[in-house]
Amino acid sequence: MELTADIARNFAAIALGHVARPYPYKDDHVFTGAEDLRLPQDAHPVFFGSYDWHSCVHGWWTLLTLRRLYPDMPEAAPITALAQETFTEAKLAVELAYLDRPSSRGFERPYGWAWLLYLHHEAERHEDREWGARLEPLARAFAARLQDYLAILTYPITVGTHFNTAFALILARRWAVARDPALVTLLDDWAERSFGQRSDYAGWEPGGDEFLSPVLTAALLMAEVRPHLAFASWFERLVLENGWLARECRPVFVSDRSDGKIAHLDGLNLSRAWCLRAIAGALGGAEHHQDLYRLAALHLDAAMPHVAGDYMGEHWLASFALLALLPEP
Repeated sequence: MELTADIARNFAAIALGHVARPYPYKDDHVFTGAEDLRLPQDAHPVFFGSYDWHSCVHGWWTLLTLRRLYPDMPEAAPITALAQETFTEAKLAVELAYLDRPSSRGFERPYGWAWLLYLHHEAERHEDREWGARLEPLARAFAARLQDYLAILTYPITVGTHFNTAFALILARRWAVARDPALVTLLDDWAERSFGQRSDYAGWEPGGDEFLSPVLTAALLMAEVRPHLAFASWFERLVLENGWLARECRPVFVSDRSDGKIAHLDGLNLSRAWCLRAIAGALGGAEHHQDLYRLAALHLDAAMPHVAGDYMGEHWLASFALLALLPEP
């Protein structure tokens, strides 16, 4: 379960092959009239590749993360050149202006919002470039939207797809820690109200098109919100005492990787690996943490051979594999 230079180069090559690939593209757009007819790259000159907007965002997160970790790899130069061409003030202004449309209120909520914040979090680490400063207005706009959204979101959305609330809050919180203490407080309070009293998980997981675990994303969020001992006892009550983790949490089977929804299940294996590994780290020397590492490795091993292949998975899976392999947030 280590990110190596060879894996990094492979992931970089995959992402370079799709972040600027315009077609096929699945548009998340509400047409209010004939005047809205346009090509995706006209509305989204930065994030028009990778099949859809959010996958392009986290494809760029993948590329920038790998550039930082492996600055001397051959792929670092084309990443830099493409990012310079892409992250311009003019192009990002178009992305920001798109949010002003009244029908864009729910655009990419909350999955794309969170990934954009995480991309900005990464871009600011590249001090030799202005990418972070250029992305900041867009990040701030989505952070404000997230704050407004949580004010009206009475209940967490606990599905295993893009609408999952806990996953979005994990990435958003990591962005906010160094930039918006008030948002961190809001996210922590919201997480405690939504998940703090949960126990004895018995959900019907996995669903047939999930790429996130409803329970493990909630657990990872709480691991980042709560102190060690408070989290450990909560996690024990959630999935350990009732045997759910040992009985149900096993790598899932993917029957058809050319089907975009079924291919989500490779992502479930990867995102479970990410959650399990991070939760194990939060538990430290607790009784179960080595079991969690072993379970994470099983999930990672099941999915890694399938990160590349059919475009239905290839346009996004490397990002989740990288999450699972990273040594730190």
